[in-house]
Amino acid sequence: MELSEYVTYDAVGLAELVARGEVAGAELKAAALEAVAAVNPLINAVVETWPAERAEEEKEEEEGAGEGAPLAGVPFLLKDLGVSMAGKRVELGSRLAKGNVASADSYLMRRFRESGLVTIGRTTTPEFAYGITTEAVLYGPTRNPWDLDRSPGGSSGGSAAAVAAGIVPIAHGTDAAGSIRIPAASTGLFGLKPTRGRVSMGPDVDEIFNGLAVQGGISRTVRDSAALLDRIQGPESGDPYFAAPPDRPYSEEITRAPGRLRVGVIAQGGGRRRTEGAVLDALSRTAELLASLGHHVQEATLDPGVSWEQFVGANAQLWTANLVPWLDALAAASGRPIDPSTLQTEMLASYAWGRQVTGADFVSALGVRNTVARSIGRHFDRYDVLLTPTLPELPPRLGVYAEAVEELDGLGWIDRLFDRSPFTACFNVAGTPAMSVPLTADPATGLPIGMQFAAAYGREDTLFRLAAQLEEAAPWSHRVPAVWAGSH
Repeated sequence: MELSEYVTYDAVGLAELVARGEVAGAELKAAALEAVAAVNPLINAVVETWPAERAEEEKEEEEGAGEGAPLAGVPFLLKDLGVSMAGKRVELGSRLAKGNVASADSYLMRRFRESGLVTIGRTTTPEFAYGITTEAVLYGPTRNPWDLDRSPGGSSGGSAAAVAAGIVPIAHGTDAAGSIRIPAASTGLFGLKPTRGRVSMGPDVDEIFNGLAVQGGISRTVRDSAALLDRIQGPESGDPYFAAPPDRPYSEEITRAPGRLRVGVIAQGGGRRRTEGAVLDALSRTAELLASLGHHVQEATLDPGVSWEQFVGANAQLWTANLVPWLDALAAASGRPIDPSTLQTEMLASYAWGRQVTGADFVSALGVRNTVARSIGRHFDRYDVLLTPTLPELPPRLGVYAEAVEELDGLGWIDRLFDRSPFTACFNVAGTPAMSVPLTADPATGLPIGMQFAAAYGREDTLFRLAAQLEEAAPWSHRVPAVWAGSH
């Protein structure tokens, strides 16, 4: 298959070609690796590829590609964090973990294999996913395919940049405060954060960041994300809790009309940063589109039940306290010190701050998590869906987040991240599903602007139905960035 043809298909489309025998999985993998060679030197999104070195390996890939599965033969990329693939490196974007090799597949990796996806490599992440831009020292900054001077967001920025540039149609992502939705918004893609407990984190951990983090994917089309979640959702043995199974496959939900939804529109986040004019204009256009589709749209406010300072402080305590044993274990395993030779400035500050969090502080932070979850949950008694900008601004230029970073402690670093992304983290704390939809772009720069939609716990079905309706009413797949594998 020619690269120019490969990039015109989404994942489900490619799998259909394989199922009909019109193309072999090996051809798709070759096209994806050709795309890496064509565009990755410009965007630095893929840190490693895994082309099979022997015929036996190719045969193993074909046999393990989930024959008959909805995504059989589709090239796929893993974020360098959150999922383990036996015998492959997982370095978490950090010099501290450089060379770390996974001994076994995680449950999620097993499900990726069973879905038919063919994993060809791994993508960049900020160090330990502690950022909403992807500029780790280990492999250098990842660039936005729409504007190489700008960030693709984070922490799943490498995956988003790779999908946006046409390397693969869908890639793995994780989301603890917006890390699927923020890069999706920054690169013109669709990204859905599932409900807490929808996808297993096992077997090495039961939850990440006390349930703030979830796993999923970033794609160009709604049906790709629906097909992926169909294959990876559901509990595994030993999971401490799980979301109730959906009534029907999400791939079926996208064929159903969403009905007349009650939509609450929120223009400003809880922090200091005000939403930029270009984003407000995009929000207004989105509200008008929803009204034209028959939905009941009205202004709303987002009340997390605590002050913004309490919200940021509790998240900082949970994030940094979780970080300490993680780094200590990696240092012990690698024999490396925890110092500037292995960790970036903001990580050292977060580690030091986390070491001062007491058990009482930690329990109090969990209490704030509960208050926020209850308060956010009550919003969905009144509204079926909440609409916000995914980000209050256009994708920032590379280097912005690092300005005066030496002056920040761990709390200050989390505050900086949340200040620039005031709409996303509350839904991680609440555990409710949320998605970023690339409905529009800035007329002045052409940069994509994502709109976030959130629904009640377990209601990914509502989001997928709405997303499919929006994709039909305001399609986005024709918009491609300046760096696009199909033009190389």
